[in-house]
Amino acid sequence: MKIEVMGPGCARCTALAENVKTAVKSLGLDCEVIKVTDMNEIASRGVLMTPALAIDGSLKTMGRVTRVPEIEELLSSAAR
Repeated sequence: MKIEVMGPGCARCTALAENVKTAVKSLGLDCEVIKVTDMNEIASRGVLMTPALAIDGSLKTMGRVTRVPEIEELLSSAAR
């Protein structure tokens, strides 16, 4: 599973990345977590507001720091 945290590296983007790491660890998943900071690439993916979260190339959230329980739910659904 490939998880992408998209944003320029602001405090909110960092918080989302930390929440993702916490969720991955709590679920015991073996995932690749990537930070995408290139704004051209982010815009080309259809992201209008950062931070954004994509799982296996599918955009799941944008414009907010997604909380750990919701990330766990998204990851569990994607792992099925």
